[in-house]
Amino acid sequence: MSMDYISAYKTSLADPEGFWLNAAQAIDWFEPPTRAFAPELGVYGRWFPDGVVNACHVMLDSHVAGGRGDRTALIYDSPVTGTKRTYSYAQLLTKVSRFAAVLSDLGVGKGDRVVIYMPMVPEALIGIYACNRLGAIHSVVFGGFAANELAKRIDDAAPKVILTASCGIEPTRKVAYKPLLDQAIAMSACPPDAVIVLQRPELKAEMIPGQDHDWAGLVEAAKGRGTPCARMKATDPLYILYTSGTTGTPKGVVRDTGGYLVALAWSMGALYGIKPGETFFCASDIGWVVGHSYIVYAPLIVGCTTILYEGKPVGTPDAGAFWRVAAEHKAAALFTAPTAIRAVKKEDPRGEKFATYDLSHFRALFLAGERADPATLEWAEGLLKTPVIDHCWQTETGWAIVANPLGLGALPVKHGSPTVPMPGYDVRVLDDAGHPVPAGTLGNIVIRLPLPPGCLPTLWNDEARFRKGYLEGFPGYYQTSDAGFIDEDGYVFFMARTDDIINVAGHRLSTGGMEEAIASHPDVAECAVVGVADAIKGQSPVGFVVLKSGVSRTEAEIEREIVALVRERVGPVAAFKMALTVARLPKTRSGKILRGTMQKIADGEDWTMPATIEDPAVLDEIGGALAGRK
Repeated sequence: MSMDYISAYKTSLADPEGFWLNAAQAIDWFEPPTRAFAPELGVYGRWFPDGVVNACHVMLDSHVAGGRGDRTALIYDSPVTGTKRTYSYAQLLTKVSRFAAVLSDLGVGKGDRVVIYMPMVPEALIGIYACNRLGAIHSVVFGGFAANELAKRIDDAAPKVILTASCGIEPTRKVAYKPLLDQAIAMSACPPDAVIVLQRPELKAEMIPGQDHDWAGLVEAAKGRGTPCARMKATDPLYILYTSGTTGTPKGVVRDTGGYLVALAWSMGALYGIKPGETFFCASDIGWVVGHSYIVYAPLIVGCTTILYEGKPVGTPDAGAFWRVAAEHKAAALFTAPTAIRAVKKEDPRGEKFATYDLSHFRALFLAGERADPATLEWAEGLLKTPVIDHCWQTETGWAIVANPLGLGALPVKHGSPTVPMPGYDVRVLDDAGHPVPAGTLGNIVIRLPLPPGCLPTLWNDEARFRKGYLEGFPGYYQTSDAGFIDEDGYVFFMARTDDIINVAGHRLSTGGMEEAIASHPDVAECAVVGVADAIKGQSPVGFVVLKSGVSRTEAEIEREIVALVRERVGPVAAFKMALTVARLPKTRSGKILRGTMQKIADGEDWTMPATIEDPAVLDEIGGALAGRK
């Protein structure tokens, strides 16, 4: 292993005070912290309790003051509208300061909440940074979310103002945002004082007098005005980001200010190997944690260029979309979800689109958001001829729990593992009774408290739920709800969510291990395994398989080979007997496969439409495929 990594990791656990105070020097504080950690504060302690800072100052003002104002801060690349724009740090600062004045005129100040329900447009980032400037707490909700789900988030956050746009643009349709927002506000017990609407030329929204304000008009009226940065405690909330809860009520993950800035600054160099002035392409959405951390915040914290991409991995216009963006804007790295690469692989399995672009400057592909199967990693490695780095984290943690730290010297890759814990994360594997298990043994992946900087200190307005959902299952540890193991070399393997561990005739088996075997079949583009009820064995696994484009062999023939492959790789104990070919898998908008919903459909249980689903029609297709084979 890299000595730089070993030294950093050991120091972070043995001397967290010294390690994180040293890392904090990368941030331009108003008042630098003299203490890294205060165990007496909050649920499990708080980071940098006496630090005073402002996120917008760190990301914009400090760079302009340091003579870097002409450097490109933001590249907006929108194939769905045919638009490209760039903003320097100085230009972005002017726009943000002016929009902060707009929000201030509407009564927004320190501690107030602002909900942002917008597509991937520069104004969304301007709105976020303006909130930062004022000390307001933003809560971004993925544009196009259903009205009832949006209403729940409005009620929980109780925003003073909501920022929205007239529409979002998909490859084949326009999604009107304003009617959805109006429905949500009508359903809400906490309507905002005002709504600011960005009118897009592709589809205009109807305005409600007394509620709605035109974005362009307010900005024009504020021309020549600016707003200073509020002085914020490092422990003040920066944003609320909602993640789905098992009860149907969304959980508002709170991110504090100072710890998040420090963790992201450390990660850009040490983990991603990105230097100030380079371009970082994170192909996510600002509605998800990956977009928050590595589109909105991290690149600008360290003085890089961030790319805001309004498009898809395929279909805008083809499977070369990511490679075109990376080549054109000279991105040093791309960060996306495994499902996006699987989509590219399905449409362009031989990499013919990739071959048309010059990516000589490109250094690494980073994957996160769900488990990266070895077959996808191997395909990407063969195509890119650069490191392909799988890493694992959660909305709750804000940055990587386990990764391969490229900036500290890349470690040998083991396919199926995102590699090793990052500094500050004391990762353990325990059995259900809370006892450590031997190396290589499947168990519950937990993190010894305290969590490092950047992780959630609590849930918004619900500390009891935070304690019950994350801390009480294994006292002294944070419960990730992931199952996996740590091998003899210290590599962590995330095999499944704990509710994706299935029990076949008394054997606890990981669906991830079966998916690995299926994905290794040369004709398979992607797959998912779920456990369905079995009167004799308790549960039996069923594999849903999407084939690559252009496959000429019969589905039945391939399905038989897949069954044999799982029996060979996992063993007869898996009792794997059914593989079903489907056109596509049901996914959330962030690319996660909805295995839990698929399992309920297979078992004939009642289920509700997931709020985050990309295309509801896929679930009908899954039901049809199952019905055809019963």
